[in-house]
Amino acid sequence: MPKELRNSSGAKELMKNKEKKTMSISQKVVDFQTKKKKKKTNFFQDLKMEMKKVSWTSKDELKICTKIVLGAIFALGMGIYVIDLILRVTLQGMTNITHFIVR
Repeated sequence: MPKELRNSSGAKELMKNKEKKTMSISQKVVDFQTKKKKKKTNFFQDLKMEMKKVSWTSKDELKICTKIVLGAIFALGMGIYVIDLILRVTLQGMTNITHFIVR
């Protein structure tokens, strides 16, 4: 193997691949399982670290935001009701006028 390939990461990968080719099936299974376990533990460690970084809202802020959301939902519902009422009365009036004209 040339000297420039011996120190490169590509050469290291090539050597690992050669070693894996010579490994028995049981060795490959064990290698796979250990990598899988490491990934799981790394995931949970990373999750724990990220959860520490989260800035949680206080109870007072949560109460205020909840009131704002409920108020906005109520206002939007009332707005939709009023628009529906106006459209219903308008269409009913148009229907009455057309019935009066046709008869």
